[in-house]
Amino acid sequence: MIVERHGRVLLLRRRGGRTSIAGLYELPGGSLHSGEQPIDALKRSLQIHAGIFPESTRLRDVASFIDPDDRDLQYTFIVYEVTLPSASRISLDDEYDHYIWKSLSNMQQSEITNSTATLLNIGIEQKNNDSDLVLDNAKSDVKKTVFTIHSDGGSRGNPGPSASAFIITDQNNNIVTQGGKFLGRSDSGMAEYIGVELALRKAIELEIRNVEFRSDSLMVVNQINGLFAVKNREFRPIHDRIVRLLPQFQRINFRHVHREYNRVADALVNKILDENK
Repeated sequence: MIVERHGRVLLLRRRGGRTSIAGLYELPGGSLHSGEQPIDALKRSLQIHAGIFPESTRLRDVASFIDPDDRDLQYTFIVYEVTLPSASRISLDDEYDHYIWKSLSNMQQSEITNSTATLLNIGIEQKNNDSDLVLDNAKSDVKKTVFTIHSDGGSRGNPGPSASAFIITDQNNNIVTQGGKFLGRSDSGMAEYIGVELALRKAIELEIRNVEFRSDSLMVVNQINGLFAVKNREFRPIHDRIVRLLPQFQRINFRHVHREYNRVADALVNKILDENK
């Protein structure tokens, strides 16, 4: 959860734990127990770890995270913005030994956990021994922080003529590559899934390892994040293929965006459909 006061965010420092988190600061949080509602887990975790109670809460985001210590382990974070009563005082339990209030502009990636960097959108440099990376015949510095992928899929008639597309941009919003595929007769859900798979395979081919993934399909994003079950049998094979690709990324974060923020990928889908009338 993101607890903010006067433009600064509350961070708690881990007393111990795995090497990747010990002695580092992280956002307050905890695990969701079986049958427990997220809001109840939030209140319980704040009380146990920091001795505080929220005054108000607002759902901010749902994000996925690959555990750097176990590449086969994927977490799903339900992120809330929290405000506290003005008289609140922090009282830490045994898991933490210090807390700070810090603005995002002053936060260093070396002092926070990888998951906290992911949730706060603080860039993590890619680790690669090559000096440059070839992206569709254009060279780009390997140490770009995070690449953004937008994917989309559409069907005219649903089912009907369908297409999928994706666009990969660097941290300066420059397009480094894009692509798509005409699918023939299909439906919009399958087209959305194929757009995701095409984009991930292209990113892996280009050795891109840090990704912010954006899709306007709430179903696909929540199914990949594990929040929705994959009830449609036709989607299960491609869903499973996508999940098996995720451990190849150092950092990947799937987020739903409204259609107006996915216009470039949407335009590419329509272009492919127009070319294949």
